[in-house]
Amino acid sequence: MASSRCGVSPASLSQRSIPPRGGRTTALPVRKIPGDTGLPIISPLRDRLDYFYFKGRDNYFKSLIQKHQSTVFRANMPPGPFISTDPRVIVLLDAHSFPTLFDSDKIDKSDVFTGTFTPHLSLTGGHRVLSYLDSTDPKHSPLKRLIFYLLNSTHHNIIPEFRSTFGHLFDHLESDLASKGKVALSPLNDQACFNFLARSLFNTDPNETELGSDGPNLVQKWVLFQLSPVLSLGLPWYIEDPLIHTFRLPPFLIKKDYQRLYNFFYKASSKVLDEAEKMGLDRDEACHNILFTTCFNTFGGFKLFFPTLFKCLGRSGANLHSKLAGEIRGAVRSNGGRVTMAAMEQMPLMKSAVYEALRIEPPVPLQYGRARRDLVVESHDASFEVNRGEMLFGFQPFATRDPRIFQRGEEYVAERFVGEEGERLLKHVLWSNGRETENPTVENKQCAGKDMVVLASRLMLVELFLRYDSFDIEVGKSPLGAAITITSLKRASF
Repeated sequence: MASSRCGVSPASLSQRSIPPRGGRTTALPVRKIPGDTGLPIISPLRDRLDYFYFKGRDNYFKSLIQKHQSTVFRANMPPGPFISTDPRVIVLLDAHSFPTLFDSDKIDKSDVFTGTFTPHLSLTGGHRVLSYLDSTDPKHSPLKRLIFYLLNSTHHNIIPEFRSTFGHLFDHLESDLASKGKVALSPLNDQACFNFLARSLFNTDPNETELGSDGPNLVQKWVLFQLSPVLSLGLPWYIEDPLIHTFRLPPFLIKKDYQRLYNFFYKASSKVLDEAEKMGLDRDEACHNILFTTCFNTFGGFKLFFPTLFKCLGRSGANLHSKLAGEIRGAVRSNGGRVTMAAMEQMPLMKSAVYEALRIEPPVPLQYGRARRDLVVESHDASFEVNRGEMLFGFQPFATRDPRIFQRGEEYVAERFVGEEGERLLKHVLWSNGRETENPTVENKQCAGKDMVVLASRLMLVELFLRYDSFDIEVGKSPLGAAITITSLKRASF
């Protein structure tokens, strides 16, 4: 008898078929959810140290898969004591069980955006912003509709503003590379991302306002105060763990910085705030939501994902670079030398290369949700009964690298999604809190800016390979994403 991915013998599982609480019958054997979350306080503290320091995140999950012979099990998730009152979760680590987290009929998303704890409301002006609202919350639909309005009313700005802003980024990269021999990508990328969003969404150049060039640094400090309980800054564990994982950083330390961001967005988004009032939304609450969506969700996503693109492509080598350059330049030439949506639709390898980076290193790898009712979760091999109110957690890279779905799932394969067979795999690309083949609506929790993120990521590759035949990088570590250093840029030769 063939063994499963995790070595679970079917004989070790109950063979009964049950009518799941979700309504339909499953032929999969029913198994009690394995795992023991241990003693209060002591076990969560031990698990937190393993997760951040002694094993590391990936090995923490791998060791538990091996221990329980299952991709679904019970565990503790950071931060635990004394920030999170209940660190216990049911972990989902395969492509079959993970999408349960997207099912709004089964999963409640109230206050689970950052996991088993919720940042202090003073960090968002005293409001529970959209990311922390369940889809059934009365404010969810109008707030998400407002974000759709913002994106739809400014979509025509995306391509020209991206090309202009990131064209300046590449000019700076070349200049710094010529004078220094190598250059860090992140500082220039962060500034370009913030400027691009301000110009494309709000028709405002931050450098012409009181905010100046301070936007990215203010955002990063503000995000640190929200996410410090689940980040590692690279400090020794005996310093870092009591400093940021045991107690919250006091919000008053960031109050003035956040006010500067708020003042900028309140002025820049006046037309959007007018529309918010027409929708029946409070102007102040709408502004805090616009700020959060722009700075935390979108800027944060670009800050993480653009270096990931450089890392994936940089490690793939000159042969892939040559194919991308040929495809991109050929499509642009055939469209009158213009970069358009139609031109990008003629670049299947480029589109696949973006999807593959989103698959292998999704910018938001952790997703949470609470069981809205009693339900059954299925992995590839078994069914598991979940009780109403229990917290479910998924670590997305394990689901999107699942070898039962993706051959060579641990490798970056740029052409993976080319052709009919490749396109069928797109339903297993899950970075947007939903399947790539599905769309965000006011009724679901899928990322409202899904299409903008994909478009901007495609534009990054287009701009890169219109200008350069190839490039070389060095890769380091940072608390958020990869630290990329550009060591060479080879100018376009054909």
